[in-house]
Amino acid sequence: MATIAPDAADQQPQWRTSPTAHEALKEHLEQHPGERPSHPHKWDVSRSDIYYEDRWQPIFKEMQDAGPLHFIPDSPFGPYWAVVGHKAIQHIEALPETFSSSWEYGGITILERPKDEDLAEGEERFELPMFIAMDRPQHTGQRRTVAPKFTPSAMADMEADIRARTGELLDSLPRGETFDWVDKVSIELTTGMLALLFDFPWEDRRLLTFWSDWSGDTELGSIRELDMVRRGILQEMAAYFQQLWVKKTHEEPGDDLISMMIHSDAMNQMSPQEFMGNLVLLIVGGNDTTRNTMSGIIHSLDKFPDQRKLFEEKPELIPNAVQECLRYQTPLAHMRRTCTEDTEVFGQTIKKGDKVVLWYLGANREESVFENPHKLDITRDNARRHIAFGYGIHRCVGARLAELQLRVLLEEMHKRRMRVHVAGDVERVRANFVHGFRKLEVEITEF
Repeated sequence: MATIAPDAADQQPQWRTSPTAHEALKEHLEQHPGERPSHPHKWDVSRSDIYYEDRWQPIFKEMQDAGPLHFIPDSPFGPYWAVVGHKAIQHIEALPETFSSSWEYGGITILERPKDEDLAEGEERFELPMFIAMDRPQHTGQRRTVAPKFTPSAMADMEADIRARTGELLDSLPRGETFDWVDKVSIELTTGMLALLFDFPWEDRRLLTFWSDWSGDTELGSIRELDMVRRGILQEMAAYFQQLWVKKTHEEPGDDLISMMIHSDAMNQMSPQEFMGNLVLLIVGGNDTTRNTMSGIIHSLDKFPDQRKLFEEKPELIPNAVQECLRYQTPLAHMRRTCTEDTEVFGQTIKKGDKVVLWYLGANREESVFENPHKLDITRDNARRHIAFGYGIHRCVGARLAELQLRVLLEEMHKRRMRVHVAGDVERVRANFVHGFRKLEVEITEF
């Protein structure tokens, strides 16, 4: 397999751990205040400030009241269709040939694919093919390679270990003092899970969080200076995993994700960019979704004390509470498709080449589907209708694992009669793709 090896094979490379993606973006915006993107259209929901300030809800409601999809002619990411209707998103997701996910058209985020004339002289195009950003049949073969790691039987095999690690972590949390739930719980549990899935060196597991944040922030990709830093960091990620790949080729086949790739005809001859792309997919997919829902659960139960009381009194509601928290949080705000032929959808004509952005976040709060949608309701009878994991052939391959981790977290909290109060700073992610929390200061009491 042709992947990216470190330049100095005889020396131990030093992997960057700073600045974090958040720190880099914050510093850049402070140094370049005039570079903030312009959003002239009132319904341009690609603006990250509405998610950072948690004031996106009225904009989506206004759009949904006017129809399920709308053309936004001008945005920092170019023109696009904003699809905000639950039914419309499912319809489009069910037509993967007409609405392509392929990286060759721009992939799965709202970011623009650079035009050839935008590249500097001699600059190579930097693109990351990954199976979620592929169409059939390539998508099918690569997805099948990793899917066995996420079957019901695989979940049963993993549950005891997840429960033990979760319980040990909860028992280690401080009592009577404020701490950051995102750092001590959400990141630690999801990063540990990723390390086990990849058979990744445990002492280096926080690198996975560092790489995930640099990979998943669409704003970094839209600022050329930061995008170049991002490329370098992802090259380091690929070099690290290349070392793991080489090591595992000399070992007996294992059931970790790297070994599964090595012994798969669909994935063992990946290009360097494809290798990097699939690593980004698995790391961001396995990290951001679960991490931000683990934080969202705590924030929403604190915001709705009646639901926290219900959780405390009726632990049998936990499985449904997981689905409701996924709906309420929706850890990835959007996915993007590209139209491959002129077509009509819900009375609108979408042209070949048009960018179509599916706003899961809005659809999961649609009033016609979810009664009183901005309230957490762990008894909600249709909570499972959420589309936080997507829909159709690209539905999240790790959805069962995310659900298992969330269920175990709530069960182990309940077993310890643990009540978590928001007791300090709350900072949300400033992004239009990842929807979650940067910081969530809390204090633990008992019920």
